[in-house]
Amino acid sequence: MISTDDPPPFTIINPEGKAPVLVVGDHASNVMPKALGNLGLDQAALGQHIAYDIGTRKLVNHLSQHLDAPAVLAGYSRLVIDLNRSLEDESLMPEVSDETPIPGNQNMSVEHRNLRIHSFYTPYRKAIDGMLHGFRERGIVPAFIAIHSFTPQMAGFERPWHVGVLWDKDPRIPLPLMQNLRAHPDGYNIGDNEPYSGKHPADYTIDHHAEASGIPHVSIEIRQDLVDTEEGAERWATILDDALRDILADPELYQVWQSI
Repeated sequence: MISTDDPPPFTIINPEGKAPVLVVGDHASNVMPKALGNLGLDQAALGQHIAYDIGTRKLVNHLSQHLDAPAVLAGYSRLVIDLNRSLEDESLMPEVSDETPIPGNQNMSVEHRNLRIHSFYTPYRKAIDGMLHGFRERGIVPAFIAIHSFTPQMAGFERPWHVGVLWDKDPRIPLPLMQNLRAHPDGYNIGDNEPYSGKHPADYTIDHHAEASGIPHVSIEIRQDLVDTEEGAERWATILDDALRDILADPELYQVWQSI
């Protein structure tokens, strides 16, 4: 399904990064493979949040350099296949997204669905697994950071948060991270499992690659208008780097979590 003129299903940036940290961006791209056209959508739709997490590619690029950490970025739009969902999730290849019909995802055959999984989903999962395996081979229990962005408004509701910190059972990164972000002199509104929850099964990448194996992790949601420019992305990469620095510098962090 990916032609020679199409980009790969994932990109690894800063692969030789020295930090014991892996950053991922599940929804970093709005690219469509030529074989699928635009799934029946116009270019305006592909520029909206239904197609990707606006600003996350820029943010991950900058944050990866600040942390000196490798990062894995999705190569295609989440409308092609949502890499932050399990294969059993009904929203994996949504027929409707935020009230917008997705014509190319309707009446899909089993064969076509499986081809999308094989072409886009499986390579991304394997890329993350490969990076984590590389840490394990070096005797490292890495930290895992997922980056997303959210719209300033949803369903007529003005979202007050600048950043959301999503987590479930393991508090090692999220709790001190929220404390550090709330202490920033600019007085940011930091959501604790807002506007989305790390306890929800839709947070699949964290659940599958990090929580299941007990490695320290967090999912960070940034309001998209804060990171939709290179300047904004660099500013927030600096803020996150400052907030994460002491947490990631603690050697006690890098061990498998044993919940009580």
